[in-house]
Amino acid sequence: MTGVLPVTLEEARKIVQALLLSGKEYLCVMKLHGDTSENRVKDVLKEFEDTIYQRPPLRASVKRQLRTRKIYYIDFREMEGRNVLFKVGCEGGTYIRKLCYDMGEVLGCGAHMQELRRTRAGPFTEEEGNVTLHYVAYWFMEWQKTGDDTILKKFIWPMEKALALVPKIYVRDSAVDAVCHGASLTAPGVLSLETGINSGSIVAIFTLKGEAVALAEAQASTEEILSMEHGLVAKVKRVLMPRGTYPKCWKSGEI
Repeated sequence: MTGVLPVTLEEARKIVQALLLSGKEYLCVMKLHGDTSENRVKDVLKEFEDTIYQRPPLRASVKRQLRTRKIYYIDFREMEGRNVLFKVGCEGGTYIRKLCYDMGEVLGCGAHMQELRRTRAGPFTEEEGNVTLHYVAYWFMEWQKTGDDTILKKFIWPMEKALALVPKIYVRDSAVDAVCHGASLTAPGVLSLETGINSGSIVAIFTLKGEAVALAEAQASTEEILSMEHGLVAKVKRVLMPRGTYPKCWKSGEI
């Protein structure tokens, strides 16, 4: 497989789980094991645009148990002989080689994944900011020679960029340091939030300046949080901001 691979450094390694769960997009060449019509292939691709059941293949890094994954879209590109090129947008954790196998079963001729290229991982795309290891090595050597930190910005982005698609809750400055110490977020500390938050989903806690504070598990939906004056909003899972970045505004007995 080739294509987009986000790499996290130092403290940003704490957000890897959020990236793994984010949506992905791939360009895939599927090899059919028998002859079939192009219209039949198009029809079957459309059938898989839905929530599907999928069991990871034998050679997989996760437990082989049945699970559901969302296929947002499958765009047919072209077909030449038994080679089918398509673009697929899917939920994180979807195995495209298993998707090809399953589509081959429905077609009745069998199929396997011939080539795969990841064109998007979460907010990162090939068109925006994608660099090769060759350029990373070159720019790093230039930085070592000059000491110019602006060179690093050519291939190292702020951690907040990776959280662009994660629903966010913005908190008061007075609540930041408490969250950095692992305290759960309660309603009085919330200033604003984004839509699409559901109870049990992963959210990013941000300051008003757009700084990432922590990843947390929401305890209520967007609509419920908006109507709350008191109560638990989110439980902190991973603290991203160093303690002491914001002044302490809480008493020792509060957390």
